[in-house]
Amino acid sequence: MPVQHNVKDNSAHAYSALYRCIDFVIIQLTLFLIVHFKGEQLTDTYLVVGLIASLGFAFSAESQMLYRSWRVGEFSRITSYTFLSWVAGIFSVVIFLFFSKTSVDISRVIIATWIIINCFALAGWRILFYVFLFKRRRAGFYTKKVAIFGLTSSGELLADELINKPETGFTLLGFYDDRADHRSPTKHKDCLLGNISRGLASAQAGEIDVIYIALPLAAQKRIEELLRSLGDTTVDVFLVPDFFTFNLINSRLSNVGSIQTISVYESPMTGPASLIKRIEDVVGAALILSVIAIPMLIIALLIKKDSPGPVFFKQMRYGLDGRPINVWKFRSMNSMDNGSFVQQAVKGDARVTKLGHFLRRTSLDELPQFINVLSGSMSLVGPRPHAVAHNEEYRKLVDFYMLRHIVKPGITGWAQINGWRGETDTLDKMEKRVEFDLEYIRTWSISFDIKIIFITIFKGFVNKNAY
Repeated sequence: MPVQHNVKDNSAHAYSALYRCIDFVIIQLTLFLIVHFKGEQLTDTYLVVGLIASLGFAFSAESQMLYRSWRVGEFSRITSYTFLSWVAGIFSVVIFLFFSKTSVDISRVIIATWIIINCFALAGWRILFYVFLFKRRRAGFYTKKVAIFGLTSSGELLADELINKPETGFTLLGFYDDRADHRSPTKHKDCLLGNISRGLASAQAGEIDVIYIALPLAAQKRIEELLRSLGDTTVDVFLVPDFFTFNLINSRLSNVGSIQTISVYESPMTGPASLIKRIEDVVGAALILSVIAIPMLIIALLIKKDSPGPVFFKQMRYGLDGRPINVWKFRSMNSMDNGSFVQQAVKGDARVTKLGHFLRRTSLDELPQFINVLSGSMSLVGPRPHAVAHNEEYRKLVDFYMLRHIVKPGITGWAQINGWRGETDTLDKMEKRVEFDLEYIRTWSISFDIKIIFITIFKGFVNKNAY
């Protein structure tokens, strides 16, 4: 009878139960203390509000895997996930107060103070605790001894991470590999401790805490033999498939019935993240449009005066999931290419109007795209949409090009503020643009969006490459 394997995610770890208790205590204790210092009586309504907030927070935290192991850091994600979970807790309280009609029994000042304090308290204790742990791990405490079976490319990438990030708490002992020298990478050959049989003996002797198997997937039979042998030890064992060296997007474990799978390419804008991203877009676009409405009207009048033709130009581009969308722009050219061939603007392009040169250089021609954001076809931040003709050209030339479209296109993006905008007259320019776009998707967070928006405000509008 074959052995049934069950792959677990990393949502649980040694301290997860303690973390849940700390969150519960903080939510309750802050409420009790505020009520006490305000001289109010601790009524049953306050007790129920605290309990409901704790349940709402816990439910959201579990769904976002807030109690997973954050051994490698990611403070910005810890903070954003904690904030979103607290928002869910407060929303639960609002629903309760509305339907129970008990809001008159509590102080709004107390509840508002409690909400604000916990925004900082719930995230703050986590960050302080992880800073403490990371410093202790850097100093050599709470560490685990790690060996890698397989001196392969994926094994070497893993070794680099372990060596360059001592705060993870892992100490690399070295590699074990059976392959001949000429078939192995050369970067970490000085870390080769022997063949895999010797590594198994070290594991059985208790000299290794964690083993990462980094053999090629083609060596399936050898991996199965290793797993059986390591079943006779108490070592923690992890597989590092060689396809992990590719640009995985939002990789995670999931289930299809009883079959467990690993996502390879998947949008990070799912569940609560999708909602918070949409709130960011609607609120941000509405505020910006209220400020730029008059400037947009002035630009429209100047365009009509500068050259004959419409004020707006709507060009067909690819949006979310590669579906076509109409992107709004102020017209800056005498011609409006929107077919199977679209020529990119170049320096000194005769098609660009006199006013158009200024609009394009300052990115003012992009202002109508805030209408796209409100309508839901674009975001404030994301990969810039390209003309359909350019998409069809570069998807054949640049690896992973179409992965840009697993999120909504944006008015500004990580590639643009790093200088990769304007004419892409060479293939390497488009490759760099795609590289930055995929980095944005892999590492997306609300704080990352805010950072990009601020950088855009201060240096992202005027660009020498925008013709």
